[in-house]
Amino acid sequence: MLLRIIAVFLCFSASFSLSAQKSSKPVPSGPLSPQALEQLQGIEDTLGVLGYAIVNDSIEAERFAACKVFITTLVRALKTENSFQYPFEQIKTVSILTPPDSSFRIFTWQLFVNDSTYRYYGAIQMNERQLKLFPLIDRSFEVKTFPANDIMTADKWYGALYYNIRQFDTRKGRKYLLIGFDAFEFFEKRKIIDVISFNKEGIPSFGDPVFDHGKDAPARNRIYLQYSADAKVRLNWDEQYQMIIMDHLIPWESPYGKGTTAVPDGSYDAYRLDKGKWIYVDKVFDDKQKDVPFPDPILETRKEKDIIGQKKGIWGLERRNKKQ
Repeated sequence: MLLRIIAVFLCFSASFSLSAQKSSKPVPSGPLSPQALEQLQGIEDTLGVLGYAIVNDSIEAERFAACKVFITTLVRALKTENSFQYPFEQIKTVSILTPPDSSFRIFTWQLFVNDSTYRYYGAIQMNERQLKLFPLIDRSFEVKTFPANDIMTADKWYGALYYNIRQFDTRKGRKYLLIGFDAFEFFEKRKIIDVISFNKEGIPSFGDPVFDHGKDAPARNRIYLQYSADAKVRLNWDEQYQMIIMDHLIPWESPYGKGTTAVPDGSYDAYRLDKGKWIYVDKVFDDKQKDVPFPDPILETRKEKDIIGQKKGIWGLERRNKKQ
C-alpha cells in the first residue's frame, strides 16, 4: 500500500514539475477560445469517469490507478490556455473553491485506502493565462500530533477535503481561510480550519498565527475539531452572524472500547474576525440550541447530500460516518 501511495505522489510531482514555474509578467486569464472550450469539455468527461472510480471502485489498486491517471489528465486539461475560466462542473467528486478575488482556485479530493486510511490530493491554480500550478502533497500521515502551530508548504501539506473558503485582510496582506474535512481514522474524524497565503514571489504556504484564544494562550496557526465518527459536527462560516460557528465538543466514552472521544453538547463556539485576527468566542449563544442557522453546503442544499454536495455514500467520508 505504501508503495502505491509513493507512486501516486511521484506521479503528482512529475506531472506538475513544469507547471509551477514563475512567469516574469503574469497575464491574467481571459476568455476561452471555442477550440479550447471544446477540448476541455472532452477532457472533463474523462475526468468525471476517473473521479467516480477514485471514490467508488471496490478494488484498492483500481482506485489508486484511477487517481494516478486523473492527476495526469487534470494537468493536461489545465495546460490549455485560459483554463482557469473553465469551471469543471461535471467533476462531482472533486471540490473546487475560488475566493471572491478570483486570484486562484484550489482543487482537493479524497482517496479511500481502507477503513482507517485516507489520502488527500490537491492543487492550486493561479489566475493566469498560462498555467501556474502548485501540487499539494499530503504529509498528514507522517504527523503524530495535529500541527496546530506549524507553517506548512505545498509539498508538505496537511491534507483535507476543503468545503469552504473565506478571504480576509491583515496588516501583512491578504489571506484565506480554508475549512475542510479529514476522514482521519475509522472511529474518529476531524474538521479543520487552515490558512493559506502567498509570499511576494507568489508561493503558497499554509498556517498563520491568526487564531486568538486570549492573553494566556498562544495564537494558533490552524484549528481542528476531532470527534467520534458517529457524531454530527458543524464547522462552517455563518453569513448571518458573520462568524465561523462550530459545535462545542465534550469528552465522551467511546462505545467501541477505544477510550475517550468527543461529541457535541448542543452549545456552540465561534471565531469572529477583528483587525485581521480570528478571535475565539466561547458559547456564542446564550442557550443550547438545536437549530442554530448554518450556511448551505458548498454545492447542494438537500440533506441527503454530503459535505460537498454528493449523494451520501459516494465519498470515503461516508463509508463510516453516515451523518456527515
